[in-house]
Amino acid sequence: MKNFLYDAWERFLLYLPLMVMGTLALGTYWLVRSTPVPEAAQAERVRGHEPDYFMQGFSIKTYDASGRMRSEVQGDMARHYPDTQWIEIDSIRIRSFDAQGRLTTASALRGLTTDSGSEVQLIGKAVVVREADKTAGKTQPRMEYRGEFLHAFMDTEVVKSHKPVELTRGNDRFTADALEVDNVDQVIQLRGRVRGTLVPERR
Repeated sequence: MKNFLYDAWERFLLYLPLMVMGTLALGTYWLVRSTPVPEAAQAERVRGHEPDYFMQGFSIKTYDASGRMRSEVQGDMARHYPDTQWIEIDSIRIRSFDAQGRLTTASALRGLTTDSGSEVQLIGKAVVVREADKTAGKTQPRMEYRGEFLHAFMDTEVVKSHKPVELTRGNDRFTADALEVDNVDQVIQLRGRVRGTLVPERR
């Protein structure tokens, strides 16, 4: 009898680690099954349309590789929105020079512009002026655009608007319901109700 108990105790001690491991495995399995499955990681929180920085009474200048100023943007107040990567500017004023050094200016009650100032949306009493210049021996007259909304692409010298505009080219004046002008190719598209006044050049 004593030998039987001794043998049983030896077998118990021999299999004890296996029983402990089995118990732990069953316990771990039970914990995994009973623990709620975590929800999928939430997508990065979408930022609201809130500015991440402000500027007041500012001037931003950009330069080309040779150090020549390409554009200058000024305003009373600016708000940068990270969700759109646009800057909203109160009382916006812009000066921009093309590759030939020709000056274009723009202003409005409010504006939206890219960081580089190459694209600008002018809202409220918008004015874009391309000064007269003489290129390849030919004088280009002064161009002026006025409206409640103008979309100016400063680098390509394209001005667009889907709202009524007034265009002055030298002494000539036009009004239309929509406008698209390419100053480089000298192409003007006026749409809707178009009216114009042409003044003959003096000889």
